[in-house]
Amino acid sequence: MSRDSPAPATGPGPGPGLVISTTPPILSFLVSASTDPHLSKDLQQTASKLSSKSNVPYRAIRALWVASRASTRPQLVKLFSGSGFVFTSPKPREKSEELKARLKELAEMSERNAYAELVKDITPRKDSAPEPFSSYKDQLGFGLHVVVTMFTGYLVGYAAFRALFSHSPVMNAAGGILGLVIGMLVETLIFIIQASRYDLKSSSSTSKLKKDQ
Repeated sequence: MSRDSPAPATGPGPGPGLVISTTPPILSFLVSASTDPHLSKDLQQTASKLSSKSNVPYRAIRALWVASRASTRPQLVKLFSGSGFVFTSPKPREKSEELKARLKELAEMSERNAYAELVKDITPRKDSAPEPFSSYKDQLGFGLHVVVTMFTGYLVGYAAFRALFSHSPVMNAAGGILGLVIGMLVETLIFIIQASRYDLKSSSSTSKLKKDQ
Protein backbone atom coordinates (compact mmCIF):
# COMPACT_ATOMS: atom_id res chain seq x y z
CA MET A 1 0.00 0.00 0.00
CA SER A 2 1.79 3.08 -1.32
CA ARG A 3 -0.41 5.83 0.19
CA ASP A 4 -3.03 6.15 2.92
CA SER A 5 -5.72 8.07 1.06
CA PRO A 6 -6.20 9.97 -2.17
CA ALA A 7 -4.71 13.44 -2.21
CA PRO A 8 -7.23 16.24 -1.94
CA ALA A 9 -7.83 18.27 -5.04
CA THR A 10 -7.20 21.56 -3.26
CA GLY A 11 -5.10 22.88 -0.40
CA PRO A 12 -6.22 23.17 3.20
CA GLY A 13 -9.40 24.96 4.15
CA PRO A 14 -9.66 28.70 4.75
CA GLY A 15 -8.07 30.27 7.80
CA PRO A 16 -4.61 29.46 9.19
CA GLY A 17 -5.93 28.15 12.52
CA LEU A 18 -3.10 26.94 14.75
CA VAL A 19 0.31 28.28 13.69
CA ILE A 20 3.60 26.59 14.53
CA SER A 21 7.23 27.61 14.08
CA THR A 22 9.24 26.10 11.23
CA THR A 23 11.96 23.64 12.24
CA PRO A 24 14.55 21.82 10.10
CA PRO A 25 12.42 18.61 9.94
CA ILE A 26 9.38 20.64 8.85
CA LEU A 27 11.43 22.58 6.29
CA SER A 28 12.92 19.36 4.86
CA PHE A 29 9.45 17.84 4.61
CA LEU A 30 8.06 20.93 2.81
CA VAL A 31 10.91 20.96 0.32
CA SER A 32 10.45 17.30 -0.53
CA ALA A 33 6.66 17.73 -0.70
CA SER A 34 6.98 20.60 -3.16
CA THR A 35 8.49 18.18 -5.73
CA ASP A 36 6.59 15.05 -4.77
CA PRO A 37 4.83 13.79 -7.95
CA HIS A 38 2.28 11.91 -5.89
CA LEU A 39 0.83 15.15 -4.58
CA SER A 40 -1.51 17.39 -6.50
CA LYS A 41 -0.27 20.61 -8.04
CA ASP A 42 -2.12 22.66 -5.44
CA LEU A 43 -0.44 20.80 -2.58
CA GLN A 44 2.97 21.09 -4.24
CA GLN A 45 2.49 24.84 -4.61
CA THR A 46 1.33 25.08 -0.99
CA ALA A 47 4.46 23.22 0.18
CA SER A 48 6.68 25.43 -1.98
CA LYS A 49 5.17 28.63 -0.54
CA LEU A 50 5.36 27.41 3.06
CA SER A 51 9.00 26.37 2.72
CA SER A 52 10.03 30.03 2.74
CA LYS A 53 7.99 30.91 5.84
CA SER A 54 9.27 31.01 9.41
CA ASN A 55 5.80 30.13 10.72
CA VAL A 56 3.41 27.71 9.05
CA PRO A 57 -0.22 26.64 9.67
CA TYR A 58 -0.54 23.27 11.37
CA ARG A 59 -3.56 22.47 9.20
CA ALA A 60 -1.52 22.81 6.00
CA ILE A 61 1.33 20.64 7.32
CA ARG A 62 -1.18 18.03 8.45
CA ALA A 63 -2.87 17.98 5.02
CA LEU A 64 0.48 17.57 3.24
CA TRP A 65 1.54 14.80 5.64
CA VAL A 66 -1.72 12.88 5.18
CA ALA A 67 -1.54 13.17 1.38
CA SER A 68 2.11 12.04 1.23
CA ARG A 69 3.17 8.41 0.86
CA ALA A 70 3.61 6.58 4.14
CA SER A 71 6.95 5.18 2.97
CA THR A 72 8.48 8.63 2.35
CA ARG A 73 6.88 10.88 4.96
CA PRO A 74 8.47 11.26 8.40
CA GLN A 75 6.81 10.19 11.59
CA LEU A 76 4.42 12.80 12.86
CA VAL A 77 6.11 12.99 16.27
CA LYS A 78 9.54 13.57 14.71
CA LEU A 79 8.08 16.06 12.24
CA PHE A 80 6.75 18.36 14.97
CA SER A 81 9.56 17.74 17.44
CA GLY A 82 11.11 21.02 18.57
CA SER A 83 8.35 23.15 17.06
CA GLY A 84 6.36 25.58 19.16
CA PHE A 85 3.06 27.36 18.95
CA VAL A 86 3.04 30.88 17.56
CA PHE A 87 0.44 33.21 19.05
CA THR A 88 -0.47 36.47 17.37
CA SER A 89 -1.83 39.44 19.30
CA PRO A 90 -5.28 40.59 18.19
CA LYS A 91 -5.47 43.90 16.42
CA PRO A 92 -6.19 46.73 18.88
CA ARG A 93 -9.76 47.85 18.78
CA GLU A 94 -10.15 51.28 17.25
CA LYS A 95 -11.84 53.81 19.49
CA SER A 96 -14.67 55.84 18.01
CA GLU A 97 -14.38 59.62 17.77
CA GLU A 98 -17.18 60.02 20.32
CA LEU A 99 -15.36 57.77 22.78
CA LYS A 100 -12.10 59.67 22.25
CA ALA A 101 -13.85 62.99 22.85
CA ARG A 102 -15.55 61.63 25.97
CA LEU A 103 -12.27 60.26 27.36
CA LYS A 104 -10.57 63.60 26.69
CA GLU A 105 -13.38 65.44 28.46
CA LEU A 106 -13.16 63.12 31.47
CA ALA A 107 -9.38 63.56 31.63
CA GLU A 108 -9.70 67.36 31.57
CA MET A 109 -12.41 67.23 34.25
CA SER A 110 -10.20 65.02 36.42
CA GLU A 111 -7.31 67.47 36.04
CA ARG A 112 -9.52 70.42 36.99
CA ASN A 113 -10.85 68.60 40.06
CA ALA A 114 -7.33 67.63 41.13
CA TYR A 115 -6.14 71.22 40.74
CA ALA A 116 -9.12 72.57 42.67
CA GLU A 117 -8.45 70.08 45.46
CA LEU A 118 -4.81 71.14 45.52
CA VAL A 119 -5.47 74.88 45.86
CA LYS A 120 -8.69 74.78 47.87
CA ASP A 121 -6.92 76.03 51.01
CA ILE A 122 -5.47 79.14 49.34
CA THR A 123 -8.33 80.24 47.10
CA PRO A 124 -11.54 81.83 48.38
CA ARG A 125 -14.82 80.04 47.86
CA LYS A 126 -16.96 81.53 45.13
CA ASP A 127 -20.18 80.68 46.94
CA SER A 128 -19.09 82.05 50.34
CA ALA A 129 -20.91 85.10 51.66
CA PRO A 130 -18.87 88.31 51.87
CA GLU A 131 -17.79 89.35 55.34
CA PRO A 132 -19.54 92.40 56.84
CA PHE A 133 -17.67 95.67 56.26
CA SER A 134 -15.05 93.82 54.20
CA SER A 135 -14.80 96.59 51.61
CA TYR A 136 -13.53 100.13 52.01
CA LYS A 137 -16.90 101.51 50.95
CA ASP A 138 -18.73 99.55 53.68
CA GLN A 139 -16.26 100.64 56.33
CA LEU A 140 -16.50 104.30 55.32
CA GLY A 141 -20.28 104.16 55.23
CA PHE A 142 -20.46 102.53 58.64
CA GLY A 143 -18.04 105.09 60.12
CA LEU A 144 -20.06 108.02 58.79
CA HIS A 145 -23.24 106.41 60.09
CA VAL A 146 -21.71 106.11 63.58
CA VAL A 147 -20.57 109.75 63.56
CA VAL A 148 -23.98 111.00 62.42
CA THR A 149 -25.81 108.85 64.98
CA MET A 150 -23.58 109.97 67.87
CA PHE A 151 -23.82 113.62 66.83
CA THR A 152 -27.57 113.33 66.55
CA GLY A 153 -27.76 111.68 69.97
CA TYR A 154 -25.65 114.47 71.46
CA LEU A 155 -27.94 117.12 69.98
CA VAL A 156 -31.09 115.35 71.15
CA GLY A 157 -29.70 114.89 74.67
CA TYR A 158 -28.45 118.46 74.83
CA ALA A 159 -31.82 119.82 73.67
CA ALA A 160 -33.74 117.62 76.11
CA PHE A 161 -31.68 118.61 79.12
CA ARG A 162 -31.73 122.25 78.06
CA ALA A 163 -35.51 122.13 78.12
CA LEU A 164 -35.39 120.65 81.60
CA PHE A 165 -32.44 122.58 83.00
CA SER A 166 -32.35 125.83 80.99
CA HIS A 167 -30.08 127.68 83.42
CA SER A 168 -27.47 124.88 83.88
CA PRO A 169 -24.81 124.59 81.13
CA VAL A 170 -23.28 121.63 82.94
CA MET A 171 -26.54 119.70 82.86
CA ASN A 172 -27.06 120.60 79.21
CA ALA A 173 -23.62 119.20 78.36
CA ALA A 174 -24.34 116.12 80.46
CA GLY A 175 -27.51 115.57 78.50
CA GLY A 176 -25.58 115.83 75.24
CA ILE A 177 -23.02 113.31 76.48
CA LEU A 178 -25.80 111.00 77.58
CA GLY A 179 -27.38 111.20 74.12
CA LEU A 180 -23.97 110.52 72.53
CA VAL A 181 -23.53 107.40 74.68
CA ILE A 182 -27.00 106.21 73.81
CA GLY A 183 -26.26 106.69 70.10
CA MET A 184 -23.02 104.71 70.49
CA LEU A 185 -24.91 101.90 72.20
CA VAL A 186 -27.45 101.87 69.38
CA GLU A 187 -24.69 101.57 66.77
CA THR A 188 -23.03 98.79 68.77
CA LEU A 189 -26.34 96.92 68.89
CA ILE A 190 -26.77 97.32 65.12
CA PHE A 191 -23.24 96.00 64.50
CA ILE A 192 -23.88 92.95 66.72
CA ILE A 193 -27.12 92.18 64.87
CA GLN A 194 -25.40 92.39 61.46
CA ALA A 195 -22.51 90.18 62.63
CA SER A 196 -24.98 87.61 63.98
CA ARG A 197 -26.84 87.54 60.67
CA TYR A 198 -23.55 86.96 58.82
CA ASP A 199 -22.54 84.12 61.14
CA LEU A 200 -25.95 82.49 60.71
CA LYS A 201 -25.80 82.79 56.92
CA SER A 202 -22.23 81.47 56.83
CA SER A 203 -23.18 78.46 58.95
CA SER A 204 -26.15 77.70 56.68
CA SER A 205 -23.94 77.89 53.56
CA THR A 206 -21.36 75.57 55.11
CA SER A 207 -24.01 73.03 56.12
CA LYS A 208 -25.52 73.06 52.62
CA LEU A 209 -22.11 72.62 51.02
CA LYS A 210 -21.36 69.61 53.21
CA LYS A 211 -24.71 68.05 52.30
CA ASP A 212 -24.01 68.53 48.58
CA GLN A 213 -20.65 66.82 48.95
